[in-house]
Amino acid sequence: MTNPKRILVICTGNSARSQMAEGFFRSLGTGKVSVASAGTHPSRVNPYAIRVMAEAGIDISTHTSKSVRQFLGEPFDFVVTVCDRAREECPYFPGAKRYVHHSFRDPADAIGTDAEILTVFRQVRDEIKAWVEDFLTNSLDSDEKDISVSL
Repeated sequence: MTNPKRILVICTGNSARSQMAEGFFRSLGTGKVSVASAGTHPSRVNPYAIRVMAEAGIDISTHTSKSVRQFLGEPFDFVVTVCDRAREECPYFPGAKRYVHHSFRDPADAIGTDAEILTVFRQVRDEIKAWVEDFLTNSLDSDEKDISVSL
């Protein structure tokens, strides 16, 4: 059996998108990946992200928001940015073998009723899930240095 690929998923606040991606990578990539997430400006895990991931059967309630600085110097097979701002602000990881970028809208920007906000979080959650599934199927063993994976 091969060693799991190490993945670091980065967004701005490490509050929603990167946390959901981490949850899906853990759930769908069991045995294939070892994953962590971080933010360029960490805040807290968004309660809506926790709720919609629980609906998908994935518990991220114990996750914490972490800074990318905490992971500097660690070797990763993939450094994945899930928003444009994080891509622009992402520090260089000399131990990273590949960089991947796919921008998702920020569900934390959603406004409206509780139901309307949940709808946006569910849409982004489902987009991230589809992207993670595609990545695990089509890009995990890629030798390309920079990969932009989109559906």
